[in-house]
Amino acid sequence: MLADKDEPLKEETGKKSGDETTKSAQSPSVEDSTQEQESCSKDKSSEEKPDIATLQAELKTEKDKALRLSAEFENYKKRSSREISDFRKYANESVFKKLLTVVDNLERAIDSGETQNNQASILEGIQLTHKELIKLFEAFNIKAIEALNLPFDPAFHQAVTQQETDEHPDNTVISELQKGYVLHDRLLRPSMVVVSKAVVKQDN
Repeated sequence: MLADKDEPLKEETGKKSGDETTKSAQSPSVEDSTQEQESCSKDKSSEEKPDIATLQAELKTEKDKALRLSAEFENYKKRSSREISDFRKYANESVFKKLLTVVDNLERAIDSGETQNNQASILEGIQLTHKELIKLFEAFNIKAIEALNLPFDPAFHQAVTQQETDEHPDNTVISELQKGYVLHDRLLRPSMVVVSKAVVKQDN
């Protein structure tokens, strides 16, 4: 009878132990979970880290780009330097072309004076040359400064001397010794002038 009573107990105990074994077999241990996480992180890190060969190829590409840019910049500097040098050499080319006409007229006047000894033809040649020069000045926006009979302006006139007179207001340009010129609005040279000075009246 005792043996019969113990058998259900053994069966229940066996069932419990079997269930626990099954549960332990079915549920993963903490150690296994940690190993899996480490394995996953290693896989991810290996995927995120670029290959050394790839990095070297990218570095070489960037170096090539930098070298090309440097070479292009050097070529640009040389080209710009040549252009500036050429500009300085030939900037006045158009001026000299127009001056050739003036030289031609002077040579004709000289030839005429030597062969004909005619003062009228020499004067005519000089006048023609002067006209050509004035045209040349106008083509390059060079203009003569107005000075005669105008108030003295130190920005454009240079007084050589003063002359007492009662025919003109005080500080007026009464004589022009040398014409002045401006290029656009910039002074090329001032007019050399004589300026009036009021006559001091003496009391008797």
